[in-house]
Amino acid sequence: MKKEQDYIKDITEIRSMMERSTKFLSLTGISGVMAGIYALIGAYLVYRFFYRNSSTDFFTTVTGGEINGSLWNMIFLAFAVLILSVGTAVFFSFKKAGKSGEKLWNASARRLIINMAIPLVAGGLLTLVFLTKGLFALVIPVTLIFYGLALTNAGKFTFEEMKSLGIIQIFLGLLAAYFLEFSLLFWAFGFGVMHILYGIYMHLKYEK
Repeated sequence: MKKEQDYIKDITEIRSMMERSTKFLSLTGISGVMAGIYALIGAYLVYRFFYRNSSTDFFTTVTGGEINGSLWNMIFLAFAVLILSVGTAVFFSFKKAGKSGEKLWNASARRLIINMAIPLVAGGLLTLVFLTKGLFALVIPVTLIFYGLALTNAGKFTFEEMKSLGIIQIFLGLLAAYFLEFSLLFWAFGFGVMHILYGIYMHLKYEK
């Protein structure tokens, strides 16, 4: 007869198989760390070349003017940070999936992407509306809040810890909306510091 330890081992393996079939577990801690580093660099560049040298403080004035060249540069920088972060996540997820003998693009990945895309697309469109209306100061809080909603949704289809990260991002977004003069600082903490801490935690917990 099987020993009790053997039954426990079988149950653990079955549970692991079921979890892999329903959740996307190819995300890596290093991709979170790199995303945080990209965000911190981006925030510094925005502060150094846009925020400090801007004649109109878009981060403390709710209504701004037309989108000028400097603001377009800031938008381009934000897209660059996004592309680098997504590209890094895909690269390391592809490597992790290959090592475990799994496909990167599967049913769980599709569910994850769809549930993240809904709040992200909505937040992106709302950001464009704010930009066209000159409501530049609200862009940073909106990106934090809708990104947090996306992570909270994603937590149902990947690691549970992502829900906690999402809630923190939403909270930081609300603070950024109230304290507009510190909104860039909240953005740097949310997208930068929190991603680095989250990535380190996930690496130590799941990848060591």
